[in-house]
Amino acid sequence: MANPIVVGADGSPSAAAAVEWAADEAVRKELPLKVVHAVYHLPYVGATYVVPGLEDALTRAGRRFLEEAERLAWARHPDMDTSVALLDGPPGRVLAAQSAQASELVVGGRGRGGFVGMLLGSVSAHVAGHAAAPVVVVRPDYTPMRAEVVVGIDGSAECEPALGYAFEQARLLGCPLRAVYGWQLPSEISSGWFVRDSEDVQRMRDRLVMGALATWRATYPDVPADVKVIHDHPVTALVEASRDAALLVVGSRGRGAVGSAVLGSVSRGVLHHARCPVAVVRHPPAADTTTPAVH
Repeated sequence: MANPIVVGADGSPSAAAAVEWAADEAVRKELPLKVVHAVYHLPYVGATYVVPGLEDALTRAGRRFLEEAERLAWARHPDMDTSVALLDGPPGRVLAAQSAQASELVVGGRGRGGFVGMLLGSVSAHVAGHAAAPVVVVRPDYTPMRAEVVVGIDGSAECEPALGYAFEQARLLGCPLRAVYGWQLPSEISSGWFVRDSEDVQRMRDRLVMGALATWRATYPDVPADVKVIHDHPVTALVEASRDAALLVVGSRGRGAVGSAVLGSVSRGVLHHARCPVAVVRHPPAADTTTPAVH
């Protein structure tokens, strides 16, 4: 049996948007949908501080969230294969564990526990850094201006899974793909200590990026794909590109990634500020030689 699209549900607007996105994705990929809610028993609620009826209330609320999410999915696709699971544990850990048997994991950008000023909640941040499957983070307030998949690249081998995922998404959505390479000149060039023509550096980057897309263009000849090289910080370039996109895809372990980091600066910045759903696609663990990290 094919691994399902797994989506987290907690009754929040972000989770509702995630369920809708996941339901559409499951239909596009002809996969079952699994809706999961994690009942988190707070560590300070125990024998010393007993809250009468709390356990039953948390369980009832979780079941209600699952029922609402299932109805929402069926409203979009009445005949889709859907299942639900009520599990115990911290939501981030539960969802990350579920990703081991998932084709894709979808979460809301901020759940019920998020602060008003936070664009990226702790659960989605944890899942994006630890999940084994591609993770899509969805916010409730996005409206794509045009159908386009944007993928961030930097010329490293770790971008290949993200490129493959992005091309497949563009094929399923029937839309073009735009690869964005955000880069900045080294400080030595701008300070005058290192002499090199900036146009020559740009041409080198163009050739590198075009080479990265060549294989995938051959694999997906029906997907229109172009490359945009932007002289700016990668986060700034990708966030700007996300304004009109239906989906932004970023890879893990790109150039400059720190082996001990769980969620790298580029992925974290994009997840915080992107205007559209963001997919984080990890490099296969077998190819890693250091602790997995997301760039």
